[in-house]
Amino acid sequence: MGSNPKGRTTMEVGADGVAVITIINPPVNSLSFDVLSSLEDNYREALHRDDVKAIVVTGEKGKFSGGFDITAFGGIQGGKGRSVRAQNTGYVSVEVLTDTVEAAKKPSVAAIDGMAYGGGLEVAMVCHARISTANAQLGLPELSLGIIPGFGGTQRLPRLAGLSKALEMMLTSKPVRSEEALSLGLVDAIVPADELLSTARRWALEILERRKPWVSSLYKTDKLEPLGEAKEILNFARAQARKQAPNLKHPLVCIDVVEEGIVSGPRAGLWKEGTEFQGLLHSDTCKSLIHIFFAQRGTTKIPGITDLGLTPRRIKKVAILGGGLMGSGIATALLLSNYPVILKEVNEKFLESGIGRVRANLQSSVKKGKMTQEKFEKTLSLLKGALDYEGFRDVDMVIEAVIENVSLKQQIFADLERYCPPHCILASNTSTIDLNLIGEKTKSHDRIIGAHFFSPAHVMPLLEIVRTQRTSPQVIVDLLDVGKKIKKTPVVVGNCTGFAVNRMFFPYTQAALLLVERGTNVYQIDKAITKFGMPMGPFRLCDLVGFGVAVATGSQFVENFPERTYKSLLISLMQEDKRAGETTRKGFYVYDDRRKANPDPELTKYIEKARNISGVTIDPKLTKLSDKDILEMVFFPVVNEACRVYAEGIAVKASDLDIASVMGMGFPPYRGGIMFWADSFGSKYICSRLDEWSKMYDGGFFKPCSYLVERAAKGAPLVSG
Repeated sequence: MGSNPKGRTTMEVGADGVAVITIINPPVNSLSFDVLSSLEDNYREALHRDDVKAIVVTGEKGKFSGGFDITAFGGIQGGKGRSVRAQNTGYVSVEVLTDTVEAAKKPSVAAIDGMAYGGGLEVAMVCHARISTANAQLGLPELSLGIIPGFGGTQRLPRLAGLSKALEMMLTSKPVRSEEALSLGLVDAIVPADELLSTARRWALEILERRKPWVSSLYKTDKLEPLGEAKEILNFARAQARKQAPNLKHPLVCIDVVEEGIVSGPRAGLWKEGTEFQGLLHSDTCKSLIHIFFAQRGTTKIPGITDLGLTPRRIKKVAILGGGLMGSGIATALLLSNYPVILKEVNEKFLESGIGRVRANLQSSVKKGKMTQEKFEKTLSLLKGALDYEGFRDVDMVIEAVIENVSLKQQIFADLERYCPPHCILASNTSTIDLNLIGEKTKSHDRIIGAHFFSPAHVMPLLEIVRTQRTSPQVIVDLLDVGKKIKKTPVVVGNCTGFAVNRMFFPYTQAALLLVERGTNVYQIDKAITKFGMPMGPFRLCDLVGFGVAVATGSQFVENFPERTYKSLLISLMQEDKRAGETTRKGFYVYDDRRKANPDPELTKYIEKARNISGVTIDPKLTKLSDKDILEMVFFPVVNEACRVYAEGIAVKASDLDIASVMGMGFPPYRGGIMFWADSFGSKYICSRLDEWSKMYDGGFFKPCSYLVERAAKGAPLVSG
């Protein structure tokens, strides 16, 4: 892959003898090959010119640099080694930065406005001082892409910010704001934006005159603890990394690289950083996370919709129908982005409960230090309660979030059509019901759309935007804009039972139930699935959402896809004994006072009863399944359904299904999403396994869909291109 040919740096030398090198590569001044090559050329010129006394590095238009150009990773992955000169490979090695900039006899100062991420911060740390504005943010987010900092960040950040904070910044990929950066010593001063360059120029000259310290961060040691203490910090970080990300190698590699620099010196650390960086760049984890990075940014590109030149209309007021868990969560998400909200309920008691939930959600932010009391009160003042539709006459969007009852939703949408203005968007948060059915009694099909949030709605990052064949492109563009403003990742999907996420994953629990009724242990299944990287297994998830929701959702699929659903009586039998999941302290697990889940020996009797009624017998092979077999038997039916969703055009792109699986169901992002992960096995293998199980067990449930069969016959990947 190439880099942006317009990426470059410019250099201007002032009368004061300071050369200002500016990074120019919109929109975030990323460090493409062109930029890095130009940066080196400008630096060498500045160092050789007699009229240049000192150097300032900055970024154009209020952004220092968003870091290395990720689109160029493919080019680097194709290369070998690391200490290669820019003119031969198109990119600058860390040794060039160290030897050309840091070891130069002319001082350099980084003038940071806006973001200094990844390679951008690494360039800044090579300089001898850093001056920032109040809105600057500094961070090394490389680990979120499956790699480690590769331009010296693992060595310089601990020496500037301290070991503990440096490890925290790298391992969490979270940036720090300028005030914290100043207190850490990562920046040397904070100044107004209009004084940034003049201050940086003056600072550089004062370094030259020895009135400010001339600091080579690579050899700075005052922030590093004694070796024994440093090793304790590193070992604690390792233990945390293993606990929080047991499937990931690169956080441990990052810690090892930091340790190498502390134990053997910074030059040895740089060498190890380079070697490990190249190795990680070729890893499956890196490829998966980079795929997710681009897939997430591609969800808002909808052919035939976002390429029509439509401008989003301003949504000034939103109404929510239903103040339950979903409605209150949606209201919270909107309020946090300063949307005035009307929350409607059917009676005073329900309305008080709904407003109370919103208040509790916001207070949680106050307790966590994410919101001040003043901001809390101002945000809550944007919420108004209602028991009728009188206040709906000037709303721009309504989101219905009542129980999954078709006739109730139909009545609500008929009422909304009467009371809301003609331009008002009529959205439903339904998770499974056909939108055409919901809008059957209206004449407003062009403004009816699905706005499916995931619980808890103010926390979960996905917004499933469901369009019918009659939904106006303008309405879709409007909702995409709202999704962006409330910090959700929107995925536009077609109208069908379960839409994308719930439809893809309905076989998830059903496959697990099939295995249990034929002899596989419930807790072994959940353990294998969580070990794979899911937040929880299918049975723990059932307990969390509640048996009522699980049965209601499952019945939609039994009704609409009877030929390929697995019908189990297990959950219904447990419901008869007043088990409903976590809320009743008993489900597939039993729960103590702290809601901790524990295996329940009584579960066996329900499994045996379900088995007897259904006439299912234990299969000895399924009592001894490996974790690999469990994963395949649970997830391959999900892949099969995802292939149907893709082939039917419900999803615009296969990568949208990857994002939906990661953000809607918690599929591990470091595996690239459901379709990307499936292609690591190959269509032939998945098809043959499903075909094998189809012959052995419930035929329709495992039967490969026509799209999968076609891809397997060609030996082609599931996703083209």
